[in-house]
Amino acid sequence: MPSPKTWISAFRLRTLPLALSSVLMGGFLAVHDGGLRWQVTALTLLTTLLLQILSNLANDYGDSVKGTDNEKRVGPMRAMQSGEISHREMKSAVIVFAVLSLVSGIWLLDTAFTENLASILVFLLLGLAAIGAAVKYTVGKGAYGYSGLGDLFVFVFFGPVGVFGAYYLNTLSFEPAILLPAAASGMLSAGVLNLNNMRDIDNDLRSGKHTLAARLGYRKARLYQLLLVGGALLLVAVYVGLNYCSYGNLLFLLSIPLFAKDLIAIFKEPDKSRLDPFLKKLALTTFVFTLLFGLGMLLRL
Repeated sequence: MPSPKTWISAFRLRTLPLALSSVLMGGFLAVHDGGLRWQVTALTLLTTLLLQILSNLANDYGDSVKGTDNEKRVGPMRAMQSGEISHREMKSAVIVFAVLSLVSGIWLLDTAFTENLASILVFLLLGLAAIGAAVKYTVGKGAYGYSGLGDLFVFVFFGPVGVFGAYYLNTLSFEPAILLPAAASGMLSAGVLNLNNMRDIDNDLRSGKHTLAARLGYRKARLYQLLLVGGALLLVAVYVGLNYCSYGNLLFLLSIPLFAKDLIAIFKEPDKSRLDPFLKKLALTTFVFTLLFGLGMLLRL
């Protein structure tokens, strides 16, 4: 019987701040436009956390079943790879978190839309798509993470879907300009995945997992990383410029040295196996960036 500590490790807590960033981004934008609803935001955060844990567990299960998590894999030891959690136990956990995500999502939609059946159905379909995407990243014959589509799915669900979804659930309105910070959120999330895939290029290729980083190669994948992080900062700068009203809006600029420091270190690192610490750093820096951006949009300095 796996211990609670083993399950907590399998949840990969270091990924959770990144999962929350898109919801917080949408929430901050909703506050800026005067439409935040606290209960809706709390349920959105809960549903997002459950979906992220579901994705992590399904990823552990899928990579283990396919033999990708083997003795040659670099990075932290996975729960099933270590033998502490069996295939049956992990599969059961995936089912449990899929159900919890669905229940939480339905509760969220009922709270946000009350009797607006059309909106409930649209967001229910998005929720089911998010659950499916969380599982199908590595599970099954058509696992999209093995064909280089992981970056696209991460961008979509951690960017436009996550930010627009959180904003709309609070405000019940649509603002096209939000696509800029939404895309930035998705690009930074894709950056974390790209770092993970850069670290695992050699073992992934041996295991038949053709991620975008593996297709690009280590050198080009680092340039892609620069494009993702630099592009995200540029998009937010454009959004702030279009909506500028005070010096406080520039608060997000304080995060640039954090991004730059890690990018420089990544470009100087010839050993892919030593990239693992940068995953946590980028996830936390993205979280800090989101907080600074959000607070900056609310300040009237």
